[in-house]
Amino acid sequence: MKILIINGPNLNLLGRREPGIYGSMSFEDYLPQLREHYPMVELSYYQSNVEGELINKLQEEGFTCDGIVLNAGAYTHTSIALHDCIRSIASPVIEVHISNVHQRESFRHHSMISSACRGVICGFGLDSYRLAIEALCNG
Repeated sequence: MKILIINGPNLNLLGRREPGIYGSMSFEDYLPQLREHYPMVELSYYQSNVEGELINKLQEEGFTCDGIVLNAGAYTHTSIALHDCIRSIASPVIEVHISNVHQRESFRHHSMISSACRGVICGFGLDSYRLAIEALCNG
């Protein structure tokens, strides 16, 4: 099984960015734990702060991998282009958020991409990614 994890804008700063919300571990430090937990899954990782690059990666991988875990960051709340891209690809996408976006600012309460995704997981810290991988592995 091949799963792609995609992180959007500012998630390259995990571990340093607002640790009270996002924790103190970088995603690069967390990824080996995921790989150890899922040795039977080929996990690849991509991060970009640029919306078009996220779309390019989704289109590039979205017909060959078995699933995509997407934390689109702030683009979650603004990007119709990401929504349309997710609808256009064959791979199932699970939307992930580290924090519980519904406990935060009101502008974070609406997702432009949720309706295009298989499911949404939020509020479990970095463990949200593991839960999304588990959901993809279990079909």
